[in-house]
Amino acid sequence: MTSRERSTGADPGARPDQGRDQDDLVVLVDDLGRPCGTAPRGHVHGSATPRHLAFSCHVLDGAGRVLVTRRALGKRSWPGVWTNAFCGHPRPGEAVVQAVRRRAADELGLTLPTPPRVVLPAFSYSAVDDAGTEENELCPVLVAVVGTDAPAPDPDPTEVAAWRWVAVEDLVVAADVAPWAFSPWLVAQLGELEALGGLEAAAVEAVPSPAVAWAADA
Repeated sequence: MTSRERSTGADPGARPDQGRDQDDLVVLVDDLGRPCGTAPRGHVHGSATPRHLAFSCHVLDGAGRVLVTRRALGKRSWPGVWTNAFCGHPRPGEAVVQAVRRRAADELGLTLPTPPRVVLPAFSYSAVDDAGTEENELCPVLVAVVGTDAPAPDPDPTEVAAWRWVAVEDLVVAADVAPWAFSPWLVAQLGELEALGGLEAAAVEAVPSPAVAWAADA
């Protein structure tokens, strides 16, 4: 990836993720993706993480570039790795698309001009980082498009250490050559999206209405 990196100036010694938003409730799901309870966010990312509902969003600029962000060093899981634009968790009763818009504003200071599109409605993954923190998520993947003249991201430094706009093809190559430098969910998503013709194609082609439990309230 060759585009210039923008740092947020976050304190590398801080551990903000240990307390920030940890009381937000997330939606627990069963093996079929059906809601089966709630739990505080701070309680569902540990060594035995229950399966829960999340989302990942990629942001394109309409000129063949995708926004990537480097996770803040204070993040509980996968600190310091590069990943997609942003992720998050829908709150109980909150539609996924609504949660994506909320998180875009909170984490990156972005206003999405058009509704994000669901491109991988049934994506899920489980992974454990070097510190033993497990992610175990039903994680629908969405794509949002902003104009090339959109304001620059203004990230929350407790979430994002740096960001770049990069060519989509450069990101795909980098994730293939050095997957350890990226979040495991990003690497897996790029693989599934390539099977659909790539990230840019998925952003504009019709995706069948997702027959998944999380979409019932979306």
